[in-house]
Amino acid sequence: MNLTRKSVDMHKKHFLTLFFIILFIWSLFSVRWSSELLHSGGKDIILDVLSSLFRPDMSFETMSLALFSSWITISYAFAGMSIAIAIAFFTGILASGVLASKDSSLAKILSMSFFRGLLGFMRAVHELVWAWLFVAAIGLSPYAAIFALAIPYGGTLGRIFADILNDVPKEPIYALKSSGASNIQLLMYGYLPISAADMLSYTIYRLECSVRSSTIMSFVGLGGLGYQIQLALADLRFERVWTFMFFLIIIVTLIDFWSNAIRERLSV
Repeated sequence: MNLTRKSVDMHKKHFLTLFFIILFIWSLFSVRWSSELLHSGGKDIILDVLSSLFRPDMSFETMSLALFSSWITISYAFAGMSIAIAIAFFTGILASGVLASKDSSLAKILSMSFFRGLLGFMRAVHELVWAWLFVAAIGLSPYAAIFALAIPYGGTLGRIFADILNDVPKEPIYALKSSGASNIQLLMYGYLPISAADMLSYTIYRLECSVRSSTIMSFVGLGGLGYQIQLALADLRFERVWTFMFFLIIIVTLIDFWSNAIRERLSV
């Protein structure tokens, strides 16, 4: 029986591998390979970009602008994630169905379906599209960037929170139920303490991602590192581009170190 199942799984893996190879080859033949595919002056620009990597603009004006833009980018990321966490916490709990009185009740099914659908809608639209919508609605305001980050990240975090709550071991929950705990008490003393470390770990990871997304928000004219990179690219000042890129790399790296330190403390 086990040999037959392993054989079936092996055949499925081979079939998928063959399917993706065929799909890759087909995609190569679908591209119109011609001289128009590459920019006529692209080679010179690439060489200029690469040479600028080793001589970034370190002038006082550029460095001070990079510091100020970094602060804007980080502010957008933290503000957007703060709202996203609040959205995700409540919608994730409702989408998990852990507050339902019975596992098979109609209320639980409807609650899970509605809130999972809502979370799916929130994360289905990219943050850049949300940014364009909010810019069109309220103008070039910091709120446009913050809300554009909060909605899709709230949807993603909420779905992960719901899955984490659903994956909580049932033995401690059954033990609390047998002692007469209410649904709120099950959540407060059972589900949340067990899942808190996983929720926090994933939230910190998404915070790192939100910094990169905050940079993308800047490209619609909302300020920050992305906006400065866009302006520098338009002026072909690649030295300034790399300066702003290095600041972005430093921010993401520092947040990564910080998140790893928190994860290590949680795992102790």
